[in-house]
Amino acid sequence: MAGLEVLFSTVSSTIIRPQDVVVCFVHWELVQNGYKCLGTGDEPRDGEKKSELLPATWNGNQDLYSLRYRSNDDKSTLLVKAIIVDSTLIFNVMDSTTEQVSDLTVSVSDYVDDQHLQDFDSVFKNKEDLAQQVRSKLLPSVKAESSKKTGKKSQRDPEASRTQQDDDPLRIPTRAPPSSRMPGWSDPMSPFAAGRADLDPFGGHGGGGGMIVDPLRAGFPRSGFDPSGGIPGVLPPGAVPPGARFDPFGPVGRHRPGPDPDHMPPPGYDDMFM
Repeated sequence: MAGLEVLFSTVSSTIIRPQDVVVCFVHWELVQNGYKCLGTGDEPRDGEKKSELLPATWNGNQDLYSLRYRSNDDKSTLLVKAIIVDSTLIFNVMDSTTEQVSDLTVSVSDYVDDQHLQDFDSVFKNKEDLAQQVRSKLLPSVKAESSKKTGKKSQRDPEASRTQQDDDPLRIPTRAPPSSRMPGWSDPMSPFAAGRADLDPFGGHGGGGGMIVDPLRAGFPRSGFDPSGGIPGVLPPGAVPPGARFDPFGPVGRHRPGPDPDHMPPPGYDDMFM
């Protein structure tokens, strides 16, 4: 990390707490990614100039760091704030141009040895990990570039996206070929056919969905009765949509076949209390 040691040496005498070391590191990552510091506070001041160095009063507040940055091409201005909460630093960055906001929470003890605050060779721990955290979660330019790459990848490979959707087992109905969903159990008398229609409610194999015990769709020989034509005296034509599963609520036809089950009433049939 070229330049970090030089920056640290310019502020080492003013470092009084571990959080200062983390802020110094984040400042250098911003500089490395095309920004320079303007000063402290929320509002700009007269005579401000962009600089790779930290301003004189950068760590004057014991609870809050507030620094402003501008990109080298002057297209972006950042307000960086870091709040001290116990042993952590909560960073918040807002790009005033795009109003994009990003944040990062850093556990200071994971990256700083507080026993060597003025020793550059010993004070930092896990520098590469901290740098990755800053670039991926805090810097808006890096985040935007990552989003562009993700979008380009999706545009380049639409077939892969379509294949992934086709293989989604939760998609109803699935667009995968029927042969990949279920074996072709076409014989209703097969011992493995029980429940096949319930497992394939959309009738992907031509046998129709629904219960295998459906008297009109069980696969056994049946009469040419079509419920969509209506049942004289019971249902008018069109009451049952064509092709709909229909569970008869009574014997089909005008007259019930066989003897009337009530032709021999039980004793006391005319009893009003029966």
